[in-house]
Amino acid sequence: MHSVGLYPLKPVTIVSGKGAKLFSEDGKEYLDFGASYGVGNVGHCAPPVVEAIRRQAGELLFVSATYPNPVRAKLQQKLASIMPEGLDRVFLCNSGTEAVEAAFKFARFVTKRERIVAMKRAFHGRTFGALSATFKKEYREGFGTLLPVDFISFNEPSEVAKAVTSDTAAVIVEPVQGEGGVHPATPEFLKAIESACRDKGALFILDEIQTGFGRTGKMFAMEHTGVRPDIVCLAKSLGGGFPIGAMVTTKERCILPKAAHGSTFGGNPLACAAALAAIDMIQEQKLWEKAERLGNIVLSELNAAKLPAVREIRGKGLMIGIELKQKSAPYLSKLVEKGLLAMPAGVNVIRLLPPLVISEEELRQGISILKDVLSTE
Repeated sequence: MHSVGLYPLKPVTIVSGKGAKLFSEDGKEYLDFGASYGVGNVGHCAPPVVEAIRRQAGELLFVSATYPNPVRAKLQQKLASIMPEGLDRVFLCNSGTEAVEAAFKFARFVTKRERIVAMKRAFHGRTFGALSATFKKEYREGFGTLLPVDFISFNEPSEVAKAVTSDTAAVIVEPVQGEGGVHPATPEFLKAIESACRDKGALFILDEIQTGFGRTGKMFAMEHTGVRPDIVCLAKSLGGGFPIGAMVTTKERCILPKAAHGSTFGGNPLACAAALAAIDMIQEQKLWEKAERLGNIVLSELNAAKLPAVREIRGKGLMIGIELKQKSAPYLSKLVEKGLLAMPAGVNVIRLLPPLVISEEELRQGISILKDVLSTE
């Protein structure tokens, strides 16, 4: 009755979760192959994350970032340690879209330029700056003038050099497009962006919000190609289910004057404690290796099945898109009926983002459901 009505609600009320499973109010069990758009790499209610939140909640929930805090400092140090060399300056915020907003502000201030280059089919968030670089017109229409953004085709290296000019502040790209249909970027494309940015003095922003923390078979998707961005945006699985985001950049880019940007709740001790526990869990269990192994099983099994409803299957690690010959909505509804939750990625793509802690038995159970539902056009 009191919702503003922005979310298309599913016909299932979820009340609890554990590992790769969610449970509805009527007691039904669901395999979660969507993980709320990739938030749940370490699964639902991961014990180390829950314990870290409980412990921190008894010590300090919140203090402004103007006061030094050891938990915040420890998370910044941890993020710097797992990033490529030189990416060691961390701005903590509350979400992926906030990380993108910070990246754009840094890029425009550092370069003294305004224009951003983004990709067709891209999704970077819904606040004004992030929305400006989000391609889908349904998200953008009706909100007036946005930032000046030039959209180019994804995975077309020839378009990069033409688009990146002396007026470009930054190029932003997802190493695997999520909302855009689960399309992995080619090494040639990312390297073309990196080269053009170096040549024109623009900043290279990599949006690892959905691809980070083991999802694609590496700790970060950039490791597949060896590119080195100027800024990396992080969120989703960073907090193990607790809201937190981060923008990571280099010492050379940190030239904004004090108080030029900030976030009231950014880097609060509770979120930082959750993130530290989630990262430790990913590292200790080497969940990126599991993502690669299980992802190969999904791709192999579904491709071998030659399912009538499927046009193409693609992805990296446990970030997989199933492109259908028809709209995905009816198939997603049938999956729910059979106890499997997945996500759309555009009109005709089913997006699979299972928690990386999922067991092989649970994974194969989900594959069986997918085969059943996709066996007819």
